[in-house]
Amino acid sequence: MKAFTYIEQGKFAMRDKPVPVLQDPGDAIVRVTMSSICTSDLHIKHGSVPRAVPGITVGHEMVGVVEQTGPGVSAVRPGDRVTVNVETFCGECFFCRHGYVNNCTDPNGGWALGCRIDGGQAEYVRVPCADQGLNRIPEGVTDEQALFVGDILATGFWAARISQIGPEDTVLIIGAGPTGICTLLCVMLQQPRRLLVCEKNETRRQFVRDHYPQVFLCTPEECEETVRQHSDHGGADVVLEAAGGKDTFELAWKCARPNAIVTIVALYEEDQVLPLPRMYGKNLTFKTGGVDGCDCAEILELIRRGKIDTTPLITHRFPLAEIEKAYQIFEQQQDGVMKIAVTAE
Repeated sequence: MKAFTYIEQGKFAMRDKPVPVLQDPGDAIVRVTMSSICTSDLHIKHGSVPRAVPGITVGHEMVGVVEQTGPGVSAVRPGDRVTVNVETFCGECFFCRHGYVNNCTDPNGGWALGCRIDGGQAEYVRVPCADQGLNRIPEGVTDEQALFVGDILATGFWAARISQIGPEDTVLIIGAGPTGICTLLCVMLQQPRRLLVCEKNETRRQFVRDHYPQVFLCTPEECEETVRQHSDHGGADVVLEAAGGKDTFELAWKCARPNAIVTIVALYEEDQVLPLPRMYGKNLTFKTGGVDGCDCAEILELIRRGKIDTTPLITHRFPLAEIEKAYQIFEQQQDGVMKIAVTAE
């Protein structure tokens, strides 16, 4: 089968690989019908994910059809259309039982697919712990509607959930890329009093204007003043940092009011500085770490009910055979790209 593969730092390439086989009773083999390219894939390419293993098939955002299951799998069966979770988790260890599935202690726990084991930018993928990592797509929900459930939409849902957003809050989201937009959609479900988005890219700002006109928009240069103008207590009650830029971490804590929550959604390529003397007295609560993607069934139901729609994010579509071209467009942010759907045909 064709599989897009991490060769070495700075290089991905298409390779021929055997179709995966079951290795454990809890495994499932999924025929990938649609996948997508994620910024985290670029982090692997750039060498900022040290645990990524050269030779693995990349890709961790996908939907497909179950082809085969191990004897320990009961939640799905061959023929089911499914979303694939970005994380592998056993459901039984201390962290899984407390909802911290990103920290699962299984050997393949956490972000494994497309990082430490073969992922889904291929024709088939083996999914360990399939009872936890696969969710059936409801009838009437398309592949494109479900495509982001297991990764960036789960990330946005997790971020909104842990941010403890209330109806009186002013919420600032930094970054209007795909993860920022998914975060925005999930924050909107919480119905805060005010919602602001900070984004430097004019194309992405226009995307927000076109699709979410009720949101206040600003550039990074305007952000601190805009937040002050639209908040009751000198800053945002909740800040969600989804940009991962050089200066966006600092912008996030500066825009937060005293005793606010700052949730770090982004994956940074460089260390960030926590200037405690300058922050003294703000009494901020920082929430950090990878997505705990254990809400996918609830997210799929919200999609089925029309409460969440991420399909406007899909601006480009390519077959798997042309994925190198798709990566070029995505990495260089050409042609107004937001997200790319890659079909297996």
